[in-house]
Amino acid sequence: MPAVTPIVISSAVEGVVDEAVVKRLIVEAGGEIGPIYGKRGKSLLRQRVNGYNNAARHHPWIVLVDLNREADCPPPLKAVWLPNPGPFMCFRIAVREIEAWVLADRERFASFFRVRLSDVPADPELLDDPKEAVIELSRQSRSRDIRLDMVPRPGSGRKIGPAYVSRLIEFVSDPQRGWRPERAARSSDSLNRSLTRIRELVESLGKGPGVRR
Repeated sequence: MPAVTPIVISSAVEGVVDEAVVKRLIVEAGGEIGPIYGKRGKSLLRQRVNGYNNAARHHPWIVLVDLNREADCPPPLKAVWLPNPGPFMCFRIAVREIEAWVLADRERFASFFRVRLSDVPADPELLDDPKEAVIELSRQSRSRDIRLDMVPRPGSGRKIGPAYVSRLIEFVSDPQRGWRPERAARSSDSLNRSLTRIRELVESLGKGPGVRR
């Protein structure tokens, strides 16, 4: 039988935690991780999204952004950013921040960050500030190292702890004891839709040339 050609997907994201998340989603969907662009904030993605969309006329792309408080739900934001997505563009929006997707795997989050499962929100997409929720949960951690890494130091003027980003990346990137996209998707509608769309993109491209979506 002929070898299966891998579906290589390029991406653009807001930051390095989002990068770790999109890598897991691509692998979970059966694709292969391609170049990942951006990683310097939302405004840069907004400036460059049309260029990414042009590239998606020929190759598969994912652009992942946070909803934040820019709209009540994803469709209005998508209409502003990308009203006419390219045939291979998968434009996805995390409600309201990528941290909501991370929190959605409640059991693994509680275990990794050494917090009580009952304290991890059951519906993270309803949180006004998922990042703050992660910090407050970490403040209650039984692990001193987690507290020191995740919680901002008094008087530092910072909104996050010194190793907040690296700890989240560690959690998201570890398939053995960390984040499970499939499990998290059960508690996050925007994640579930994103994972479904990426799978559809991979499957459609796997059928051969001429397939568009």
